[in-house]
Amino acid sequence: QVQLVESGGGLVQTGDSLRLSCAASGLTFSQFGMGWFRQAPGKEREFVGAISRNGVSTSHSDSVKGRFTISRDNAKNTVYLQMNSLKPEDTAVYYCAATWASTITSSKYNYPYWGQGTQVTVSS
Repeated sequence: QVQLVESGGGLVQTGDSLRLSCAASGLTFSQFGMGWFRQAPGKEREFVGAISRNGVSTSHSDSVKGRFTISRDNAKNTVYLQMNSLKPEDTAVYYCAATWASTITSSKYNYPYWGQGTQVTVSS
């Protein structure tokens, strides 16, 4: 079955960087668009970034644009989220997700497959 396993979260200070990874198995990775979402306590899960099947097209939410970058390595079945200049408001559980959609989508409802999440905590 499809498995998405995130790693790389942790506790960092304001201004630090982290790189999240999501290893995929049980699917033909290059046939899936990939996304990163996050959910803070008491808040809805929100879109962070998405990348097309071939990695050519990407999209990021306004709140992370210029600081976070999504990328993928289809040879390694892995999607990444490079997070720079972290802020306390970036604190959340970060999830990767896979979609059949042929174009980039920011809607969580278009992603049927999800990882278990990794915690990112940014202290001030």
